[in-house]
Amino acid sequence: MQNSKKDAKIYVIDNGSNDNSVNFLKSSFTEINIIELPNNLGFAGGYNEGLKKIDSKYFIIVNSDIEVTPNWISPLIKILENNSNISAVQPKILSHKNKGQFEYAGAAGGFIDLLAYTFCRGRFFDHLELDNGQYDKHSEIFWSSGACMAIKAKDFNNVGGFDEDFFAHMEEIDLCWRLKNLGKSIFYTGESIVYHVGGGTLKYNAPRKTYLNYRNNLWMIHKNYKSNLPLFLFILLRMILDQISGIKLILSGNFNGYFSILKAHFHYLFTLRKTQAKRVKLSKKHFKSLSGYYNNSTIWDYFFLGKKEFSKIFISSQK
Repeated sequence: MQNSKKDAKIYVIDNGSNDNSVNFLKSSFTEINIIELPNNLGFAGGYNEGLKKIDSKYFIIVNSDIEVTPNWISPLIKILENNSNISAVQPKILSHKNKGQFEYAGAAGGFIDLLAYTFCRGRFFDHLELDNGQYDKHSEIFWSSGACMAIKAKDFNNVGGFDEDFFAHMEEIDLCWRLKNLGKSIFYTGESIVYHVGGGTLKYNAPRKTYLNYRNNLWMIHKNYKSNLPLFLFILLRMILDQISGIKLILSGNFNGYFSILKAHFHYLFTLRKTQAKRVKLSKKHFKSLSGYYNNSTIWDYFFLGKKEFSKIFISSQK
């Protein structure tokens, strides 16, 4: 808190907790503003409802398992203030456990590939790079991590905030994709550094996390994907690739993980009508900015070519 209170008002959005955490905050940190929600609305719904109660030009979204550093806010706000077309900016996210290493959820900014698989500078699938200053320059990315991001309130509200159906996971990527479809830009800066514990709500290999990631990825693609390949063929291809990854889980003995993928696919199919309605609503928008888009397959690069570092597969983005 000592690294934030001089630059911003601090709010805690309590998402229907049933322990003594709110009373603890009220008694121990009287300068914090607490927004209490009656129910757990998930990451997406909780932030949407909480942010409605905050009147500010900028929102800085910070997970509860983030440790911030001195002067971490000003570089984020400076970028937003000096660039009318930039909607959101992400700091450098390092591991709280190993502070010289990038953290899984965000690292040095998010990207997306030809098949709509997401990855980060500093984190390629499960391979995490050490931070040697290789990604210190501020630059455009495709998506900003929901673990820590600053966003213009006007732009956040104009696109309807997070999609609450997502509940948790990938809602920030969907948000950034919608902003980019409007011609907005998403940026990263290495001048701001935070440390992320990660897996505080759901462990990385938790079945529910697997379910949410696979389901939400299909929803996100259906809503936003635009290419020469028909949408239904693209979705079919992704579902086949999902099943291949599911077979890998079975071979490793992770049957719960495989059933989570099946559950995600069935849920996607049962909600086709609703998801298509969202796509139609967004159909007048089109993909304007290709920055942060990798026109190749990260699966091919990682599993077949053995490329495990961002700089080896995305050289053009370093220029």
